Amino acid sequence: MKQDNDVDALVRKRIRGLRVAMGWSLDDLAGRCYLSPSTLSRIETGHRRISLDQLSAIAHALGSTIDQLVEPADDTDVIIRPHHDPERGVTTWMLTREPGASVAKIRLTRPAPTDPAALKVHPGRDWFTVLSGTLELALGERRILVEAGQAAEFSTMIPHAFGAHDGPVEILGILDHEGQRTHLRTLE
Repeated sequence: MKQDNDVDALVRKRIRGLRVAMGWSLDDLAGRCYLSPSTLSRIETGHRRISLDQLSAIAHALGSTIDQLVEPADDTDVIIRPHHDPERGVTTWMLTREPGASVAKIRLTRPAPTDPAALKVHPGRDWFTVLSGTLELALGERRILVEAGQAAEFSTMIPHAFGAHDGPVEILGILDHEGQRTHLRTLE
């Protein structure tokens, strides 16, 4: 049962690490999760088993979840590698690996499409900030230039597309699931 012991030790380290990072004493955390400081001390040091109701209360008090406390320590590949799509003139670095909203660094080298039929519509909203260069945002009938240091947010129910304006552009975008599927389809 080494794996169980490894997870148990990891959970205890995470509880203590989060508590210390927040600058809390055992008394501070105890008051927030309704356990005694001595119980918390024994949990952190491995002298007491952690029940599910205790783990839930501790996770909640620390602003975490049970899943986050027990997830495996998988740091085997911490490098974020780019995904190239030369046909579309897009290089993407996915900065999030969790389900839900996606954060991606995107490098565009091609201009925004001029054909209105190429504009996409999907449920949700898109947010991005331009890191370098100038982005052309085709939004319905409008063409909007967004320069380095500027950001934009819009409903994706408006037909839209992105492109580089006068040279490559790099953006940091936040996309919901539909946005990821539409804009980053080569990654799925």
